[in-house]
Amino acid sequence: MAEKVRAGRCVVAVDGPSGSGKSTVSRRLASLVDASYLDTGAMYRAITWAVLRSAVDPHDAESVAKVAGETDLEIGVDPQAYSVSVDGTIVDREIRGPEVTGAVSAVSAVPAVRALLVAMQRDIIATAGRIVVEGRDIGSVVAPDAELKVYLTASADARAQRRSTEYATDLTATAADLARRDKFDSTRTADPLRQADDAVVLDTTELGIDEVVTQLRSLLDSRVGS
Repeated sequence: MAEKVRAGRCVVAVDGPSGSGKSTVSRRLASLVDASYLDTGAMYRAITWAVLRSAVDPHDAESVAKVAGETDLEIGVDPQAYSVSVDGTIVDREIRGPEVTGAVSAVSAVPAVRALLVAMQRDIIATAGRIVVEGRDIGSVVAPDAELKVYLTASADARAQRRSTEYATDLTATAADLARRDKFDSTRTADPLRQADDAVVLDTTELGIDEVVTQLRSLLDSRVGS
């Protein structure tokens, strides 16, 4: 049976680059402590899918912003039954495809898109009570007052190997794509990927999923108790 962190508000912010293990460990932690779970990256992927569906250039900021503003995005927060829908269509699998992966950094860099989704994310956090939120700007922008902020990282080789295995893609191509996304995400003008000043850094290169979740639970217990 899952253990509850506490009755009141508790926000865990998990940030880090692609392949650091954010999604898997965040969902497991949320299930473990009976909390909601929010994958903010999936929200940006969903908008990217809508942009591509509309045949809009991901680099055309004005057109991308227009599509985002007209898209009905819904995202679940149950770690055991997670789903994302766009205009009533479930797109869980579609948003993980190579076309979306190749375009999501450009769409995510559009200030209007970030403003729209950050507002949505904050609304979800405000009503969730206990929630584990993962992304690239959670501790620094979305929830700067989170009870626990963690920045997950791993070596470039480890991250590429994980992603290549997960999506059955070529390792060299995956490594190149991760390097491209790292540079794009960390240098964009609007809310770049960065470690919050008060975040705990956890290198997952040599750690298994269970080991990372155990460390996160220990950190959470030390901050807010059970």
